[in-house]
Amino acid sequence: MKTLADWLVHLEGLHPKGQAGIELGLERIRQVKAALGQVQHCPVIVVGGTNGKGSTCAYLENIIDRAGYKVGCYTSPHILAYNERVRLNGVPVDDAALCTAFAKVEAARLATGVALTYFEFGTLAAWEVFAAAGVEAAVLEVGLGGRLDAVNAYEPDVSIVTTVALDHTDWLGPDRESIGFEKAGIFRAGKPALCADPQPPQRLLDHAAAIGADLRLVGRDFGFERPGAEAAENRLQWRWWCRSGAQIVRRSLAYPGLRGPTQLFNASVALAALEAIADQLPVTMQAIRPGLIETELSGRFQVVPGKPAIVLDVGHNPQAVKVLADNLSNMGFFDRTRAVLGMLADKDIAGALAPLKDRVDVWHLASLPGPRGTTAAALAQIVRDAGVGGEIVCHDTPAEAMRAAREAAGESDRILAFGSFYTVAGALEALGRKA
Repeated sequence: MKTLADWLVHLEGLHPKGQAGIELGLERIRQVKAALGQVQHCPVIVVGGTNGKGSTCAYLENIIDRAGYKVGCYTSPHILAYNERVRLNGVPVDDAALCTAFAKVEAARLATGVALTYFEFGTLAAWEVFAAAGVEAAVLEVGLGGRLDAVNAYEPDVSIVTTVALDHTDWLGPDRESIGFEKAGIFRAGKPALCADPQPPQRLLDHAAAIGADLRLVGRDFGFERPGAEAAENRLQWRWWCRSGAQIVRRSLAYPGLRGPTQLFNASVALAALEAIADQLPVTMQAIRPGLIETELSGRFQVVPGKPAIVLDVGHNPQAVKVLADNLSNMGFFDRTRAVLGMLADKDIAGALAPLKDRVDVWHLASLPGPRGTTAAALAQIVRDAGVGGEIVCHDTPAEAMRAAREAAGESDRILAFGSFYTVAGALEALGRKA
């Protein structure tokens, strides 16, 4: 009997590039899915987008759970343990459930003679876990892009594109128009298709129109309002709205548990998605209010209690780091800011660092493992060339970088660990915390 660790080694060995192996396309996963006899037995929400996917999935998962349904949620990547990717009512599934699912997928894969990637294998296994548990709703997060992503082998009852920004350009194209088209690949004819990007690319709009999707846009079909400064008594609330037939529904809500102004876009699109399938999966305000307030997610502007202040953020592209920089501005004054940074080589590293120009006093740079990892020395050169300022110290791992930053920091300093899921994982390890 293989352990979960054995299975994960096996999954990595199926693709020549291991876990980092990316090979887009739906033919392989559809063959094995058919061999498994997988049937969709509940409403499915598919969430894509450059940034904001994880937060949006977390809101959906938490609200649906609060509404009393059994909900399965599949996200990626994980921070510390693979089990984080496959959750039932917010709880990562145990090793035994994953091993059983992996064994079923492997048997079907061998029967078809198909070579699955790590992500394809994991996606099929997640559905097996959900089917065995009898979930009443499934939230599936796109891994990369949308049109050719493994998650797109499933048929969504409602699709969400959170944002469209530059990332994974080697795979998805060089500009927002190309990337928008790939993201829109999760839309379906006649089904609600939501976009929370306030400036959606024209190719996303065109594709939705071409296939006859029921496109719903932030600012036009749903959105949010924040009370002005004069409404002092309402400053702790925001108002969500959406068009429902000829009516406009408005609800006043407490701010969501995840921090930062961009979370109102994520929360709004999550609520609009639930409104769109309310006939299949009704949820009440008694579920929505605590569902939003009590949502937590590791590595999304996660502030660790204590001194010095520590912020963990998985942001790794220019749009995400701009949001991070804006959130840092709202934190108040700190004597010095130390950044623990590790990034993958296929990212726009210089572009991602630009929003933090002259805002970091010391860079604790860490090497990341694997073929896609950037060495601390290479990062140091990029930091210097980008002219973002600050002293530079190099470390072998993110955990070492975090430990060094903590030792050097004063109580009135701030430590920011960002740039990759690997970086946040190393920081959590150094802090002795779980994801």
